[in-house]
Amino acid sequence: MKKIEIFDPAMCCSTGVCGPSVNPELIRMAAVTENLKAKGYEIIRYNLANEPHAFAESPIISKLLNEKGPDVLPVTVVDGEIKKVKEFLTNEELQELTGLTKETLAAKPRIQL
Repeated sequence: MKKIEIFDPAMCCSTGVCGPSVNPELIRMAAVTENLKAKGYEIIRYNLANEPHAFAESPIISKLLNEKGPDVLPVTVVDGEIKKVKEFLTNEELQELTGLTKETLAAKPRIQL
């Protein structure tokens, strides 16, 4: 299985439900991330505000940030290769990458309390 790393810009949380307005793209990515984890995929999201060391320790991300600045975020890296910059992979792109169905990717994750 592929290793997927998402390097998010600095934000208070990865879900998009905090702050003055809700970002539906962040909500979509939070759900997709949980769905991929549930299917056994190694998917990690790093937040620049909380995990700057992950950005500094990744040679390709560090180089990209030095050359283009933080406006290039979010960046998606798959198996060590940059797949997309400035926006998240779409569900269709993730479907091609993983072979999972649209329904599986878009399902509301079940979280036990």
